Amino acid sequence: MTKHPIPDRDAAATLGVALRSVGYSEDGVYDLLGEDAYSADRDDAPVHDRRLPQTRLATTVRVFFLQLPVSRRDVVQALGDRGVETLEATGLAEVAEGVAPRARILPIGELLLASDGFSRDAEDPPDYVATYTPTARVLDSLTPRPRVERALDVGTGSGVHALFAARHAQHVVATDVNARALAYTELNAALNGLSNVETRLGSLFEPVAGETFHLVTFNAPYVVSPERRWAYRDSGFEADEISERVVREAAEHLADGGFAALLVSWLASDEDAPDERVLEWADATGCDSWILPTLGSDPLDHAAEWNSHLADDPEAFGAALDEWTRYFDDLGVRWVSEGAVLLHRQPGRPPATRVDAVEEDDLDDAADQILRAFEARARLSELTEPAELLDARLSAAAPMSLEQELDPSEEGVAVSGAHVQLAEGTNTSLEVDPRVLDVIASLDGGEPLRDVIQATADRLGLSDAQTAKLQKDALRVSRELLELGALRFR
Repeated sequence: MTKHPIPDRDAAATLGVALRSVGYSEDGVYDLLGEDAYSADRDDAPVHDRRLPQTRLATTVRVFFLQLPVSRRDVVQALGDRGVETLEATGLAEVAEGVAPRARILPIGELLLASDGFSRDAEDPPDYVATYTPTARVLDSLTPRPRVERALDVGTGSGVHALFAARHAQHVVATDVNARALAYTELNAALNGLSNVETRLGSLFEPVAGETFHLVTFNAPYVVSPERRWAYRDSGFEADEISERVVREAAEHLADGGFAALLVSWLASDEDAPDERVLEWADATGCDSWILPTLGSDPLDHAAEWNSHLADDPEAFGAALDEWTRYFDDLGVRWVSEGAVLLHRQPGRPPATRVDAVEEDDLDDAADQILRAFEARARLSELTEPAELLDARLSAAAPMSLEQELDPSEEGVAVSGAHVQLAEGTNTSLEVDPRVLDVIASLDGGEPLRDVIQATADRLGLSDAQTAKLQKDALRVSRELLELGALRFR
């Protein structure tokens, strides 16, 4: 087992100050390496190295972003003697005549995040600690961030989600079965000047038995796999049991008014009904829930995705595919889904569940959208009849694009369809009747929805039957947009 890092908080805090003093930030990296800097891998490092000038920031990028060895003299010039000493004290680099990095430190937003860095694929040790991965970005985007008293990050890894939570929570507890992960979390907290993060060793929620929190996050090893190879990927649980347990136990640890943002995976025996299991889990929590599938695939594609590190070895790749698909066949699985389950504990009323597929690549920061969505659902639950929404005053809560589809023909151009496209957050798109666009565009909170619909019908010269249809369609779309956090009650 690899021993580094060493969670020397004083040294890490000093290193964080030194890195920021040379401008080591996302903008600094992009300025030197271009817009594809963060999508590069280890093989790209030598090419990126040639792009770098001889400056203090460039030296810092070489060592901590590209994980390349650099002379001790250059690192001293960049970070000072004390900066080099901190690398030895934390175990983040081997220091002699040269400085050979053992870890990677990435600027992520306002954070500096140390981890094991570039993966060596099959050579990664079982306790490998991953960096800011695509799934980490998904969870970051889908975590609501109200000011809270206590937060919990389960399976914390490098601690990135604990650090994000530490900026809006008074106290954060981070748990993991991997002691090296907790060492990185402690080091990263100090690296960012955060003193409100506590680490606890143990599986899932065991270290916090009997405690409740106002925010729970989870991006741990939810991959459904027959293997027990890596702590960050393979849970050791059968099938999707870890995901079921996490959804259930996260709800049990939520304080009233609390939120949970959980990345999980679920299985289906019928690809035409892919979400039955996760819906059952969510319904059993007693919380309002929002299920956001991000990826669905058959067992073979799932196996190929999670064994892509073996693609250059056809024999090993084929053996892995055989093992994984046989495992799914034995379970009777025909479809594998991955995505987020968002929970909000609101006692005193029946919980509601919603499912919306989202595209990972289209996700922006949806934190505020999620808060608005759950707030709107609470208001909607107070309506005794759906038609009562007609008396509500509504307005836009987020940027939206109202789009018409035009169909040219010999007779002219006709409107063949229309969409409401959210322009931030989940970037969800709704197909609507074209006339509904006029209603949505007129919602400014000044008049009840009923009056806005009637004014639109009068302006368009609609018959009574057409007005009745417009009212029905506009009511449905308005409710959808409220539940998506795109409209708000005024």
